[in-house]
Amino acid sequence: MCARGRALSEPRLSPDGTTVAFLARDANGTRLVAVPAHGGAELVLTTDPPPAFRGGVFDWAPDGRSIVFVTPWGDLCRIPAAGGTAEAVVADAGAAAVAVSPDGTRVAFAADDLARIKVVDLRTGAVTTVAEDADFCLDPVWSPEGTRLAWHEWDVPNMPWDESRIVVADLAAGTHTAIAFPGAAVQQPRFSPDGTGLAFLCDESGWLTLWVADPDPRPLLDEPYEHGGPTFGPGQATYAWLPDGDMVVARNEAGFGRLVRVSDRAELGKGVHSALTARADAIACIRSGARTPTAVTVYRHEVRTPVARGPVGGFEALDLPEPKVVTVDGVHGRLYAPGADKPLLVWAHGGPTDQRRVEFDARLAFFLDRGWTVLFPDYRGSTGWGRAYAQALRGQWGKADADDVAAMATATSAEPGGWDPTRMALMGGSAGGLTVLRLLADHPGLFRAAVALYPVCDLADLAATTHRYEAHSTHHLVGDHDEHVARSPLTYAARITDPLLLLHGTDDVVVPAAQTRKLAAAVAGYVEHHEYEGEGHGWSKPATTEDELTRISAFFDRFVLG
Repeated sequence: MCARGRALSEPRLSPDGTTVAFLARDANGTRLVAVPAHGGAELVLTTDPPPAFRGGVFDWAPDGRSIVFVTPWGDLCRIPAAGGTAEAVVADAGAAAVAVSPDGTRVAFAADDLARIKVVDLRTGAVTTVAEDADFCLDPVWSPEGTRLAWHEWDVPNMPWDESRIVVADLAAGTHTAIAFPGAAVQQPRFSPDGTGLAFLCDESGWLTLWVADPDPRPLLDEPYEHGGPTFGPGQATYAWLPDGDMVVARNEAGFGRLVRVSDRAELGKGVHSALTARADAIACIRSGARTPTAVTVYRHEVRTPVARGPVGGFEALDLPEPKVVTVDGVHGRLYAPGADKPLLVWAHGGPTDQRRVEFDARLAFFLDRGWTVLFPDYRGSTGWGRAYAQALRGQWGKADADDVAAMATATSAEPGGWDPTRMALMGGSAGGLTVLRLLADHPGLFRAAVALYPVCDLADLAATTHRYEAHSTHHLVGDHDEHVARSPLTYAARITDPLLLLHGTDDVVVPAAQTRKLAAAVAGYVEHHEYEGEGHGWSKPATTEDELTRISAFFDRFVLG
């Protein structure tokens, strides 16, 4: 059940609001799928080439008769909205984050590994570069009249959540205007339906909230909640303009989600909502919750209709619990299924600038079904709690995060109804894997066993070899080269003595598998190490997920549960 579902992404309503197109990925690959917005039979649109599975992959033509999409290797293609043969628009474009112009004659897209914004004329095939001065730029959007283009950009060593800007280009005049705030991050530009305003998210107030420039920028919904997550790539859409000029926004409330109408703060739905799009009288999104399996969902007149499901059936029978928020010495987290004398699994999120929100997760259900209490700590550096909290890990990654998790894991175990402190396990992937390894070194014996999935083991090597987008992610988080070396798990591997299971994909381009091989040879304690052939930074094959969960369960049975 955990391995055989499908992942859903990026629902987009057709211009008339009658159809939702979305991406679906399973063991057979990724497809572009369409379904009636009121519910009905799904129609698979793409065969070969397939679409990529990441943000900003496709957009509708304004007449609703075709869709432009990006392939996994960056070609720009067009396909009829009823399916059929795809035609190449721009080959070898390195394309991402596509946007079709309001008159349907041009397509804007991020190109060349997010280094440029380009526009292709569909009538002539001519390609024009609009922006190339920033280190990164993504998410181009057209103004309703088609004469302006806006996008999100930033320069290294900043990551987009450190400091970034929105740029608006007047294509006829050839001028660029930037919207930026020193020491603040922005994201997700969207023009209003009448073109008089430009909305975006900004954390200048201390919280990443909805702003509008009309023409001067100002907070539109100023409140102590985040309205978006970190920009880990193109296509994030956590708010949407409605045709009447109102807006809806997905609010993050301590990791829980709520869909809110901006004008009157009215709640349209609970749960984590993402990939919002609005056309005519419909709002489409990906909706998920602790107990509610992920689905493409349409809201119409405040009636919610799931139209496509991700996980397989049967999870509802488990009666999965809602988590509760816990706070220890100013550090936050969410706790699932608390109960006296239960074993505890502490699960560190990746990023590290990220958060494990209250979304449906089949792998989480696997452990809850086996009697575990599960804690997701939001250590310093996590998002969802304001800019100051997210920036509090600067210069401290690989130390402060581990201290926070250790404090949270031990603080309430002795309280009535707490978990069994003699049966605690630890798990995390990627950046969360580094947190796991530091915890084992600094707090030996606290956890009976730990699992690190594709962990960062060598920070200096990570900075030198990871993909371009995250090549500078450690600059603010760690410091100079000496600090990279000092905080790398390879440096302190001899201090790791608790049982450790290491899992990695051979084709990982984010964290090379060689890092984990070196760590497995250097740790002092018991270690099991396994690599999955052909897998990258995370798993794509059902057989891998089945093997992973089987290995982890057996490992915990042996060392934690006895």
